[in-house]
Amino acid sequence: MDEQQLIESCRKGNRIGQKELYDRFARKMMGVCYRYVNDKETASDLLQDGFVKVFQSLESYSGIGSFEGWVRKIFVNTALEYLRKSDVLREATDLDNTAELIQPDSSVISAMTANELMMLVQELPPGFRTVFNLFAIEGYSHKEIGDMLNITESTSRSQFTRARQMLQKKVNALH
Repeated sequence: MDEQQLIESCRKGNRIGQKELYDRFARKMMGVCYRYVNDKETASDLLQDGFVKVFQSLESYSGIGSFEGWVRKIFVNTALEYLRKSDVLREATDLDNTAELIQPDSSVISAMTANELMMLVQELPPGFRTVFNLFAIEGYSHKEIGDMLNITESTSRSQFTRARQMLQKKVNALH
């Protein structure tokens, strides 16, 4: 089935189409969920919640832009909703006197695999990890992140800065 046929099949409630859509995206979306929560069980719950939302929202997919991008956005929002409800973002408060960004040692980072780097990101506190993921991986602006998390733009910037500093310390400690 091509993507458009798959979407139409799912819109009609076809279980085979729904399973195929799940099979196509489950692994990638589990990765998205796990980037936001550092717990596989919670990430699995978010994966299920995200797919329920995808199937419920399929009528609203206009066909403009990438379908995978549309699905990913639902999963990111599902993870953020969970984080807001569980109040793990409370540490994302305005931080004044943010230190200058530490310039990473590119030779150390280039020697690391993506998995090693993602494992270090998982060790960040939830607020730092969330802002880091949204900015560095998902590509949102600090203004958009502030709106999504109900924090100021400067708080988003400072959380990102602190996350980068913590990651740099972790990278340096490994090498």
